[in-house]
Amino acid sequence: MPSLPSSLPRICVALGLPTATQLMRAAEAEYKDGNSFLEFRLDYLETPHEGVELIRKFRRKYPEATILATCRHRQAAGHFKGDVAQQLAILCDCAHAGAAFIDLEIETAEQVKPSLQRLRQISPLCLSYHNFESTPALGPILKRLQRIPADAHKIATTARKPSDNLRLLDFIRQPHELPLIALAMSECGLASRVLATSYGSIYTYAAPSHEPGTAAGQISAKLMRSLYRSEKLTHQSHIYGIIASPVAHSKSPLIHNRAFQARRLDSVYLPFLVSPTQLGDWMKFATAIPVCGFSVTIPHKQRILHYLDIVEPQAKRIGAVNTVWRKAGKWRGANTDTEGVIKPLAKHLRLPHAKVLLAGYGGAARAAAIALSDASAEVTITGRNLKSAQALADVVKGSAVTLRQAQYMHFDAFIHATPVGMAPNIDGCLFRDRIPASIVMDMVYNPHQTVLLEHAEQQGCTIIHGIDMLLEQAAHQFEIWTGESAPKSVMRNAIEGK
Repeated sequence: MPSLPSSLPRICVALGLPTATQLMRAAEAEYKDGNSFLEFRLDYLETPHEGVELIRKFRRKYPEATILATCRHRQAAGHFKGDVAQQLAILCDCAHAGAAFIDLEIETAEQVKPSLQRLRQISPLCLSYHNFESTPALGPILKRLQRIPADAHKIATTARKPSDNLRLLDFIRQPHELPLIALAMSECGLASRVLATSYGSIYTYAAPSHEPGTAAGQISAKLMRSLYRSEKLTHQSHIYGIIASPVAHSKSPLIHNRAFQARRLDSVYLPFLVSPTQLGDWMKFATAIPVCGFSVTIPHKQRILHYLDIVEPQAKRIGAVNTVWRKAGKWRGANTDTEGVIKPLAKHLRLPHAKVLLAGYGGAARAAAIALSDASAEVTITGRNLKSAQALADVVKGSAVTLRQAQYMHFDAFIHATPVGMAPNIDGCLFRDRIPASIVMDMVYNPHQTVLLEHAEQQGCTIIHGIDMLLEQAAHQFEIWTGESAPKSVMRNAIEGK
């Protein structure tokens, strides 16, 4: 009886396309990009049986490729509309055509159990379970799978909260009679996809680079391999990340993973989707995995303080933390947004007694105001709500003015700390005419050249881009976490896409 390939690649690229021509083109592109382990989802094809000849043709052309054949029935959230006998016949033909093994969902397997012995005589069988709603108790799922003879088991659930990843990874780590593939679908489950193989899953799934994935939360194999280095991670690798909602837009994984690679650190930085009500659940996950440190952004910067053992004095005064790490068993918090403001500005201006106009009164503005006040600058707060501006001004013993009043004044520097002008609403700008300062710093980094900075440049001002703040605060985070100097040029190139 055939057995599973002894050394499967750790990433399987799932391919689900409507025509054989498209599937062949996508498979060749992935293979030439270094992905030799491919899942052919025949149920996506308009004519599923065309996939059999496609497997034969692909294996003839690329004999080193490993093909996993799947033809999931619609009763198991697949696309195959024929009866289960036809489904099984197609999978048997795939095995004869050169597929290394077959994935069959438990729903079909339970209906055709007597016929599976014949299939297993020509191909190893991976028996799979999928739950597209939640992550239920995993023990009973495995027992259900174990009732049918197979060569491997796959469990794919849906993560609804961070600790779903924890339960799944802990389950993978336990000893099992048969090889196990396990992961959580959904954006919230991304951590399980990246970390699965380091916990003992024999492989994980990824999407192709230029085609849609076949399940929620799949990221491209290119990202899995080059950015997250999932093939090289071990159970000893240090885990970092960012918690936010939403989180997919964040550049932090790009910045920090490139920095880890530059310093040859066995570490990975992941985006963690954590909703406003899941902060306690996240801390449970972070403590148990364990996570070594993490960045904090909207909407958690204030509430995270309740979960920390030690908070640096300046961060306490700001009332917000954007950097968390663990030392001597205690969670500690700091706010590196202050470094992000002060360092770029200090390159162009002597801060003691400098007159600085700050627009905004949210978390980023509060961090900037307190950092400037600590540097002995004279701070004036402005914005569309004078009452809110005055409240922040009172904190730093500064003053508050309306936007109209500010227009007729002059400052050494103007710092913009509101979302105005940020993508996708890139046309916004607080000062359409004269900008009342010699130096203009915009915290918005997407787009790189905001309307505000365009106006400032035309006016002859010295400009400071948002990525300069992003870079400095990230560099300080890196140094807190690792104790090593941050590779700033690498981090800047990552931000700029170089």
